[in-house]
Order: sequence, then C-alpha cells, then structure tokens
Amino acid sequence: MFEARVLSDLSQEKIGKILRKIGCDEKGIEIMNPKAKHLLIYAKGLDPRAANIVKQEFLSAGGEAAVAWKTLDLSIEKSEILMMGTKSQYERVTEKLKEQPFDLKDLAGEINMSIDSYHGSKYGAERCKIMGILNVTPDSFFDGGRYDRVERAVEKGIKMEKEGADIIDIGGESTRPGSERISEEEELERVIPVIEDLSNKTDVPISIDTYKPKIAEKAVDAGAEMVNDVFGLRQEGMPEKIAELNVPVVIMHMQGRPKDMQEDPTYDDVISDISSFFLERIEVAKDAGVKDENIIIDPGIGFGKKLEHNLEIIERLDEFTSFSYPVLLGASRKSFLGNILEKEADERLYGSLAVAAMAVERGASILRVHDVQENLDVIRTVSAVI
Repeated sequence: MFEARVLSDLSQEKIGKILRKIGCDEKGIEIMNPKAKHLLIYAKGLDPRAANIVKQEFLSAGGEAAVAWKTLDLSIEKSEILMMGTKSQYERVTEKLKEQPFDLKDLAGEINMSIDSYHGSKYGAERCKIMGILNVTPDSFFDGGRYDRVERAVEKGIKMEKEGADIIDIGGESTRPGSERISEEEELERVIPVIEDLSNKTDVPISIDTYKPKIAEKAVDAGAEMVNDVFGLRQEGMPEKIAELNVPVVIMHMQGRPKDMQEDPTYDDVISDISSFFLERIEVAKDAGVKDENIIIDPGIGFGKKLEHNLEIIERLDEFTSFSYPVLLGASRKSFLGNILEKEADERLYGSLAVAAMAVERGASILRVHDVQENLDVIRTVSAVI
C-alpha cells in the first residue's frame, strides 16, 4: 500500500529537509529545490525501479521528481519520492503510470485521489462542522466539574444546539496530560444518564468520547450516533465493535498515554509519522469491517506533542485531507496556546479562534470546540471568503 499525499506550500528549508530524508545528494537538492514551487506530492513505499520510472515520466512531462540516490543502482529495497509539477503535468504522468509495472497503476490512483481530496476539502461547498465539547468529568483541563451533574450537562447540550453545534461530544473520562484512567462502571455512570436525557431533548447527533468497546456499545444503545476514540481504535476489540455498531468513528493519533504523553514526545517527522499511523489504523479498521464512509481522522493536537509539533500540524493540516477522509481538529483552549499567549485556559478564546480560522482555510471538516457560537462565526466568515 502506497502513502501519497499532497504537501502544503512549504519553505525551501523544509523542502530541503524532505529531499535529504529521501536520500538525494546535495547537488541534486541544490538543483531541485527551486523547482518545488508547484503542486508537491510525497509518496513512499516504491520499488526503486518504479521510482526511476516515475522520475523519468515527470521529466518527460516537464515536471520533476526527487528520489533517493541509491535508486539508480537499485541498492535500496524501497524508495521515497517527492513529485513536483502542475496539475496538468500530474494528469499526463498518471495516465502513463497506469500502463506501467511495479504497481504504478495503484500509485496513479493514489496521486489522483490525493489531489482531488486536497482541493475538494479546501474549496468544497459544505462548511466545516462544529463539535461541541461536553465533559461530564470532575477533572477536565478547562470545564472539569462544571457539568458533572446530569441536569447541568443536559442544559449545556441544549444551549450548544441553540448556538449552532452540529455534534455534541460527551466525555466521561478526562484525557488531559497526567490524567489517570477510571473504571468502565464509573464512566458509564457519568455518561449514560446524560446521553439518554439529552438525546430525547435535542436533534443534534451525540458523540461518545471513549476508547472502550463496552462504553461505545452502551452509549450507542442510549442514543449516541458517533464514537470519538482518542486511542485510535487500539483498544482490543474496538475496531470490531465500531464495525458492529456501524457508526462514524474519529481515529485520533496519540503518542504514548495521557498519563505520560507529554514527558518527552519525539518524532522523526511529525506529519509523516502521523500519516503512517493513520494508514495503519485505517487498514485495521477496514479489515475489521468499518465502512469507509464512517472514518474520520484527527491528528491529535496536544496528545503526545510539543509546541513545535502542534504548530506544524496546524500549518500543514491540509496534507491530511489527501487521505480522502474528513479531518477533525481539536485545539480549543489547549495548553500549547497557553505557551504562546502566556494565558490560562479561560483566557485562550481568541487564540483558539485564530487556529479555527486557519483550520477551516486548510480544509478541516470538523472543529471540536468549547465555544460553539464564536467558532461558528469564524467558520461562516472564512467559508464565505473561500
């Protein structure tokens, strides 16, 4: 299975870093870097013979493709590649690749899907949706303890519906950095009464924020219509349970676990590493029977990421749209904004709205937020401009 995704409009420094990672020699980097000014698509997992064919086809079409130096003598098992060209050049190249060996027909399909998904998500007619956060926990980082009584939580959910929420995400276990896990029984006691009551009083779909198969099943039985899984379907039995329930699921990336995820998160390349995670988890989900149309991906802002990782995810969020799945972003009032603004969670609204505007422009399909009405104003404004 190939990984092919459109890259954001990167600086020459970042393009140079990618070319070095691929294994290009320095003279080649000097020649190719200035050419990387059109549509960039990065792919990996190519047979070196296939990589050489792709490079020649791009050169013939007037584009460029950077491959590892060792592809020339076929001394590496797999090659990465950075393709550079206009949309029409990609169209010419992919038509030729469909007739070539080494699974290049599949690569052509991945390239075309990536381009269509990338442009479709950014300039499509459907506006980004709002997922309102409703934590019925005593210890969430921003609203912990505010809605830990059923009547208060239901009242908040109804208020979010009136403000324009498209989804209400109910969570019974905090996953903030350093948080401890709770039992299934305690989680059920927190969320099920709220879901049952709120589902009878609102028309907005309810999402259950959980990684546990039993909680997901009981929540859907109580009226939830979606699952938001911060562990990315890694809990035993969760992929099969989602397939059985046949509901949309958010597959989120997290490095480590909430208790220790912020101790020292490290990545070779944060975007590539998260992309590889999505490819693997999506394959697991589909093998378990999860339908393609039920998959949503979330790069997991603040979940095992340093400040620079979070900023790069936001800057290059549009790259994740190349997977052709809706992209959810949850950055609302998180600690990375506190690091930038030097403000506590209750003073981070404007920073959150700035991120929301950038996320919409970069093709996000869903924003998970604490402040529904304010974010909806941002979405409507940015969507009108786009």
